[in-house]
Amino acid sequence: MAAAGRIGGHRRLLDTAPAPAGDDRAGSNPGDAMRIMVGVLVTVVFCTLLYCIYCWRWRKRNGEYGAQTICSGFSCHLLSLLDSLWPRSSSDLPLMDLASILAATGNFSKANKLGEGGFGPVYRGVLSGGSEIAVKRLSARSRQGAAEFRNEVELIAKLQHRNLVRLLGWCAERDEKLLVYEYLPNRSLDAFLFDPRKRRHLGWSTRQNIIHGIARGMLYLHEDSLLKVVHRDLKASNVLLDVKMNPKISDFGMAKIFKDESGGINNTGRVVGTYGYMAPEVALEGVFSVKSDVFSFGVLLLEILSGQRNGALYLEEHHQSLIRGAWRLWIEDHAVEFMDPSLSRSFSREEAWRCYHVGLLCVQEDPDVRPTMSSVLLMLISDHMKLPEPAKPPLFAKLRSIPSPPALPLTARTGSRAPPHSINDVTITTIEPR
Repeated sequence: MAAAGRIGGHRRLLDTAPAPAGDDRAGSNPGDAMRIMVGVLVTVVFCTLLYCIYCWRWRKRNGEYGAQTICSGFSCHLLSLLDSLWPRSSSDLPLMDLASILAATGNFSKANKLGEGGFGPVYRGVLSGGSEIAVKRLSARSRQGAAEFRNEVELIAKLQHRNLVRLLGWCAERDEKLLVYEYLPNRSLDAFLFDPRKRRHLGWSTRQNIIHGIARGMLYLHEDSLLKVVHRDLKASNVLLDVKMNPKISDFGMAKIFKDESGGINNTGRVVGTYGYMAPEVALEGVFSVKSDVFSFGVLLLEILSGQRNGALYLEEHHQSLIRGAWRLWIEDHAVEFMDPSLSRSFSREEAWRCYHVGLLCVQEDPDVRPTMSSVLLMLISDHMKLPEPAKPPLFAKLRSIPSPPALPLTARTGSRAPPHSINDVTITTIEPR
């Protein structure tokens, strides 16, 4: 027992004795070094991930045009990964701050004002990075309100097509409600089409390209997009033109999503739309469907061919709507008289007559016999497709009172007063049949 105690005592002394000089075990422990390395690595990875999440959120808030200024290399790959993990929903459309928009538009200066529609004024702006934008500012006097603003933000974020205008971001700060779009230098179709001087720039090939582009955009909304959409306010002022005069449909504040594949018929009991473009079932009963959009497209097509507006001024001068005049000249075989004189008859007669024929098919009174947009596009681009005979268009719904247009310079074409570009920008709710 005593020997065992001595042996145990010697072992304890050996365990507590200092290590000899030069022994590697004296200054370090492999386990501690590993823990330090892992700690440093975790910290680096965590900080990198935190930075990438910050960049990703910044890009969501400020849009893709600023993303390249804060990310590069590996972090951009991580941003793409984050985008794939969290796909952008309607509410993920970039939210822009008011200060940036005020700086871009010069505090909404008159010099930057592009025009005004039913939503409110539109301003040109230049962001700090040099990108040009168009800003729609909800007016306090606008007939459209918060619901239409929210509808456009929620809807257009899900729609991507070359013939639809691209929404870059939005802002709802203080009392301002703003939509930020890509800037299109040629502005709207009505600014060209109904201006006696500018419409000379719309040759036949340009007009045909515009007609086809609008048809493709409407076909996408009705049949090819993930959401099936009825626009409900297709008109010349809601078609914008890019630098190459390609059309882009805009203004989705009144658009509605329908759930069934047939394009559903909806009766809201509320008449919305623009005088001159509304189908009779919309004007009289508030019933809308894809076929009411087809009617609006037909009116717009006839306006592009004639260079005249199907509005109050035409009704006042001719005692009938533009579509009734088109029908009369069609049955009398004087269709050439309907074409815009500024074209100087330098157009393909076959192509023009096909467009004319399709326009009359679109404005038929019975929505069931109007073609779908897929049929419309096929008829427009096909050289050999036999078209059905159009039926007589409806008597046009008439406003209770038609405001007299303000005094403007006489046009070179007819000697009549030129209508303001905004005459068709008003949504009406009170109508009666003529």
